[in-house]
Amino acid sequence: MKSVTYKIIEFVIIFLIIPISFAVPYSPWLKLSFGLLGFLYVIYILLRVEQLKFKVSKTIKWKPFWKITGIKLVLIAFLTTIFVWITDSESLFTVLLNKPLKWLMLLFIYSFFSVYPQELLYRTFFFKRYQSLFKNKSLFLLLNAVLFALAHLFFGSILVLVLTFIGGLLFAYTFKKTQSTLLVSIEHAIYGCWLFTVGMGSMLGFPT
Repeated sequence: MKSVTYKIIEFVIIFLIIPISFAVPYSPWLKLSFGLLGFLYVIYILLRVEQLKFKVSKTIKWKPFWKITGIKLVLIAFLTTIFVWITDSESLFTVLLNKPLKWLMLLFIYSFFSVYPQELLYRTFFFKRYQSLFKNKSLFLLLNAVLFALAHLFFGSILVLVLTFIGGLLFAYTFKKTQSTLLVSIEHAIYGCWLFTVGMGSMLGFPT
C-alpha cells in the first residue's frame, strides 16, 4: 500500500474517478455509498498504514494563525460583499436576517460534518500520501487546489469551481505551513460560513 504504483492507482480512483462520477446522473444512493466507502478507506489508510495519530499538537502557533486568517477574511468579506451586492443584492445577508436559527444550524452542520471530512481527505490524506512523489512543491499545491475544485464539479457551476480552486490554494498553503488539520479546518469553516452568511449560499449549494 506504500508503493508508488499503488498510490497512483489510489490517487486516480479517489481524486479523479469518484469526483467526476458524482457529476454524472445516476443513483444518489450509489454516490453516497461510494463516498462513504472512500472515506472509510481514507481513515483506514491514515490510521493503519500511515500510523497517523489524531491529536491536537501542543506547538500550534495560534496567534499568527488568527492574525493571517483575520486579514484574509477581511479581504474575502470585502470582495464577496461587493460581488453579491452587484450581482444579487436581494440575497445580501438574507438568511442571517430572515432565518437566523436556520443560519446557525447550517453553519454548525457545515463546519463539523462537511469541512472536517474535506480537510481530512484533501489536505491530511493527500499530503501524507503523495507529497513525497513531487519534487516541485508549488506544482503539488496547485494540483491539490485543482483536485479540490474538481470535487465540486457536480454543482455544475463555474463560479463554484473558481471559488473552490482559490480556497484550495489557501488551504493547501495553510496546511503546508502548519501541518495541522485542525487549523486548516477552522480556516475553511470560517471562509465557508462567511460565504453563506453574505448571501452566496444558493450559489454554493447551501439550503436557503
